Amino acid sequence: MSAQMAERPVRVGSVIQEWHPEDAAFWARTGNRIANRNLAISIPALLLAFAIWQMFSAVTISLPKVGFTFDTNELFWLAALPALSGATLRIFYSFVVPMFGGRRWTAIATASLLIPAIWLGVAVQDASTPYWHFVAIAILCGFGGGNFASSMSNISFFYPKAKQGFALGMNAGLGNLGVSATQFVIPLVITMALFGGVVGGPQLTAEGKQLFLQNAGFVWVPFLLICAVAAWFGMHDLAAARSSFAEQAVIFKRKHNWLMCWLYIGTFGSFIGFSAGFPMLIKTQFPDVNPMTYAFLGPLVGALMRSVGGWLSDKLGGALLTFWVFALMIVGVFCVLHFLPQHGQGGNFYGFLGSFMGLFVLSGIGNASTFRMIPVIFRTLHARWSVNEDAEGKVAATRQAGIESAAVIGFSSAIGAYGGFFIPKSYGSSIAWTGGPEMALYGFIVFYATCLAVTWWWYFRRGAETPC
Repeated sequence: MSAQMAERPVRVGSVIQEWHPEDAAFWARTGNRIANRNLAISIPALLLAFAIWQMFSAVTISLPKVGFTFDTNELFWLAALPALSGATLRIFYSFVVPMFGGRRWTAIATASLLIPAIWLGVAVQDASTPYWHFVAIAILCGFGGGNFASSMSNISFFYPKAKQGFALGMNAGLGNLGVSATQFVIPLVITMALFGGVVGGPQLTAEGKQLFLQNAGFVWVPFLLICAVAAWFGMHDLAAARSSFAEQAVIFKRKHNWLMCWLYIGTFGSFIGFSAGFPMLIKTQFPDVNPMTYAFLGPLVGALMRSVGGWLSDKLGGALLTFWVFALMIVGVFCVLHFLPQHGQGGNFYGFLGSFMGLFVLSGIGNASTFRMIPVIFRTLHARWSVNEDAEGKVAATRQAGIESAAVIGFSSAIGAYGGFFIPKSYGSSIAWTGGPEMALYGFIVFYATCLAVTWWWYFRRGAETPC
């Protein structure tokens, strides 16, 4: 590589043809600045994606107040469907950045979130709107969930391996704040005529109070437009990140892809599932408590701890943190069980709340630590497989490790996101079958125990196959 190439990237329009983040001179001269610029645009775009993805976690609480006659199980379905849709879309979104480019895809994906936001704003204004409309909107909210996979895959290409934990932790952690933002902002904006009469009049509750539920969707529209334009004109596509689906699809043959998917269900799946189901769980178990007073706190601390977890993972190692996250999550679920009401009697709300805050903290740290493990695992594997290769072969192995790491980051986020469906749905099913959520919570304990075992055996114990 020439000294000139090491100092600045070669561009053709918005596409950067040469990108060498591991080269210290290149990184110091321009690489760091360009990477941080893309990260700075990616974070608010991802925050809005999470906000749209989790809109129904805040909206379902208010639908019965303005005349919608959906039962509890139907409301749990509306809270769970965006996660099911988003997780499925993530499978596709995991592979699009290397095929279409991060700049182009971020702009298009962000603009697509206008569809569910505007449709929700229209649908909630008429109490006779059929349930299937809300089901369709909830499924379209999954566009926001899908964005996470492409966003994380894109950012992983910009940073050197020593800074990937921090960069991915910042992107995901601050992006995850969208869950807390939607649960804080929506209860606030639906109480005021935020747009005057431009987007419709108020809805009346049984007590005669005015609500403006349309604001739950319309409040995000101007921000989505700004971020979509910023992504189109301010981000970059990397030629070095381009690869075919076939080059990426090799991950389906990698055992460690599936193992990390399992672990990510336990970390991110818990975060997004707890976030989606927390308001309705509070409402059913502690009916005298206003769920939206507290619901945003869990996603807030979880998102903030993801950034901390990225930093800690770079310092201490991902496997160590992941092992202790699962061990402590088992303890946390037992604490939740202890503070729940029994047959509608007793219970301690503040003990319940504190236990869940602990679970959110742990899931946030685990989100970052599991993602930090992925590039280390695949670099280790490809270095091992290419040990007898010449210099050119080692370069090719390093490139393939980067492609596979990005694909696994995206794909594992897709599989992990199914936790956002199964957790609130399991609450609803457990309550319907047994009268309480205890059966679901005991199921979580068993699952976390399997995650603990996987982490210890393959990644954490002395002599592990791929220590990280």
